[in-house]
Amino acid sequence: MGKDQTVLFHSTVFGPIHSRRLGTSLGINLLPDDGKICSFDCVYCEAGYNAQGTGTTGFPSEEKLRRDLEAKLSEMKEKGENLDVITFSGNGEPTLHPHFPTVVRITNELRDKYFPSAKTSVLTNSTRIFDPKVAEALRLVDNNILKLDSAIESTMRAIDNPNSPDFTVERVIDALKQFENEGIIQTMFLRGEHNGKKIDNTTPEEIEALINAYLTIKPRQVMIYSLDRSTPEENLRKVERDELARIASKMQEAGINVTF
Repeated sequence: MGKDQTVLFHSTVFGPIHSRRLGTSLGINLLPDDGKICSFDCVYCEAGYNAQGTGTTGFPSEEKLRRDLEAKLSEMKEKGENLDVITFSGNGEPTLHPHFPTVVRITNELRDKYFPSAKTSVLTNSTRIFDPKVAEALRLVDNNILKLDSAIESTMRAIDNPNSPDFTVERVIDALKQFENEGIIQTMFLRGEHNGKKIDNTTPEEIEALINAYLTIKPRQVMIYSLDRSTPEENLRKVERDELARIASKMQEAGINVTF
């Protein structure tokens, strides 16, 4: 059963907000501000399901991004505010923006001008890393945060609902290897039900498969987390912090640099 949950961000630049993982973060929404565009349809997406539609405003132009971001950074600078990170997230998958590489360069340029010590981060679901131009752009950000919610195909499909049948665990793990020692893998742990099917990526089999995947990919860091906000699927349960700690401990024993 799903909730009538819809888009979160109604502007191209939003925040700053405080992120436990990233610090004081200014967000960039490269998707419509009245709809959602994503190559996944995750059961836990805080922006709701794709069925809500793509809206009417479309992708923001490079000019709009430059104008809005410069205005916000200039205002923050004048007020003497702090900024730790500029994060691409928003109402869907940011790398779907048709001019994503240009947008990254504009953002880095403005960051260097106003807050040179701030980092740039992208939260991506890893569906576009097969495109060399997107992969190259992801290397230009400080924190290239790539999703891998399960290393077991059926579980990944149950949680993430990728639009393309060509997107498989095997293909994405192989493609993630290109970011060896650079990328950050982010894994959402949860359990519950969706459409009458059980979902649980915390089982010993799931953890073992993820550890093997991380050892293959060799990321610089793994971030594990659980539900923090409302989700469109009502029958999901958060994995508590003490259990995340036990999962992290198993991963650390395998030599993986993990935070939670």
